[in-house]
Amino acid sequence: MSTTAPGTALPTTGGPTVLPGTPVVPGVAYGPVVRPSGAVRLPADDGAVVREDERAGERSRFAAAAGVVADRLAERAAGATGVSAEVLAATAGLARDRGLLSAVEQRIDAGAPAAVATVQAAQQFVDLFTGLGGLMAERVTDVRDIRDRIVAELTGQGEPGVPSPAVPSVLLADDLAPADTAGLDPARVLGLATRLGGTTSHTAIIARQLGLPCVVAVGGLDDVPAGATVLLDGEQGTVTVDPDPEDARTRVEASRAAAAALAGYRGPGTTRDGVAVKVLANVQDGAGARAAVAAHAEGVGLLRTELAFLGRAEEPSVEEQARGYAEVLTAFADRRVVVRTLDAGSDKPLAFATAPDEANPALGVRGLRNARRDPGLLERQLDAIAEAARRTGTEPWVMAPMVATVPEAAGFARLVRERGLVPGVMIEVPSAALQADRLLQHVDFLSIGTNDLSQYTLAADRLSADLADLTDPWQPALLELVRITAAAGARAGRPVGVCGEAAADPLLACVLVGLGVTSLSCAASSIAGVGARLATVDLDACRRAAEGALAADEPQAARAAARSVLAVD
Repeated sequence: MSTTAPGTALPTTGGPTVLPGTPVVPGVAYGPVVRPSGAVRLPADDGAVVREDERAGERSRFAAAAGVVADRLAERAAGATGVSAEVLAATAGLARDRGLLSAVEQRIDAGAPAAVATVQAAQQFVDLFTGLGGLMAERVTDVRDIRDRIVAELTGQGEPGVPSPAVPSVLLADDLAPADTAGLDPARVLGLATRLGGTTSHTAIIARQLGLPCVVAVGGLDDVPAGATVLLDGEQGTVTVDPDPEDARTRVEASRAAAAALAGYRGPGTTRDGVAVKVLANVQDGAGARAAVAAHAEGVGLLRTELAFLGRAEEPSVEEQARGYAEVLTAFADRRVVVRTLDAGSDKPLAFATAPDEANPALGVRGLRNARRDPGLLERQLDAIAEAARRTGTEPWVMAPMVATVPEAAGFARLVRERGLVPGVMIEVPSAALQADRLLQHVDFLSIGTNDLSQYTLAADRLSADLADLTDPWQPALLELVRITAAAGARAGRPVGVCGEAAADPLLACVLVGLGVTSLSCAASSIAGVGARLATVDLDACRRAAEGALAADEPQAARAAARSVLAVD
């Protein structure tokens, strides 16, 4: 069996070829390759000018096409839950974005046909977001996706995206728009691999929610044709082309047997020697909370509150917010629910809260920092959370995102305590990890967001395939910050959880427990895998695995060290 280096062509010797990538979602998928449907044919700018008396009609055609696209995506969002719902709602909001629509209309008024104007305006925003870099670059894929959908509607082409294969297949793609990933049918698409992306991209997060085995940043993927047979291993991070059929079937059966064993998980989370580790869920809404209850989550470690705000021209009322929060609190009435206040900005811009002209939004006004411009936005959200708590007779924990300093934590804690709620902060910025002891003088708990913490610690855009190894949650530098934070929690006698995507990796979950983390919060689809894996190891083994991972120089060595200690094949 040969291994192909990233970017090289497949050999023609006829033997199995292993394409290495970055593992995202564990599991094994075996089947024929399916690829996204052909690219939308974009119109060429041939200089044609629409007559002035026809331009109003072109504007109407464009508005109708954009409306159809937005409504279609919004309908899908209404039928989805969790991150999928959030992504689809955000993409629908982009199709209605006044900045994009105005840019198209200006070009139509200058004489460009509607389809050409759409391409030109979209390119303007692609150039803008690319220049801004960081998390804003994530919007490039969304803009191109909306462009293609609107052009397809204007020109009578089929809707772009991923076809529903006739037989269960493995999806390979250069990259996927988050809206396409959110619409995948796990009964038809058994696994997913992309040439681009990182472990914390929206595509990876949605794949984890759907429970789809997933590998990203796979070199040589472009050379694998549709119809070829592949074996995708989401634990090892490999795509094997033309695998030995008997070996492939054996590995699939072993994966299925492991999945069946997980079906018996009922919680609560404990190590083999009886150390309690709460296994919680990341949710967005009431439907997601009810699904998490069915998956035996012990509570909610991260209630993302952005869904109620996305795609809105105005801030939702306190009453509207309270109704949504109460749904989640009701589902977990006697268990912990941790609510994250609005994480607007950067890759989640809001019309009423985000400045359009920030030079570097990923390092700008996002998360708690929005309260600097509009303190009322945070205070009204806290009022809504308090009202939901009053209605449900619960005491939610509330945490702020993007806290960087002790005064920020102290000010947030004061506002939360004034409303009878339990305050905490997220550790997403290295300065917060390094000052964890001092933060805990003001708040009652800490929650580590490994997605952003990895990005800010390693100074690496989480969407860059070239830098996917840097944003890998197994990076020893990231694990060291987790250790520092958990140690501070132990000294103060306060809980420290992880709510980033790292908590969904069963092997890494054991390492995190070894580092001193007291709770793990992940997608509902990952709860059984994490909880069941913890039950097979004792705390001492977790600690030794953590020591091995910390001593490594790079992610693959850290994984190997943990596997060696925990006896993972």
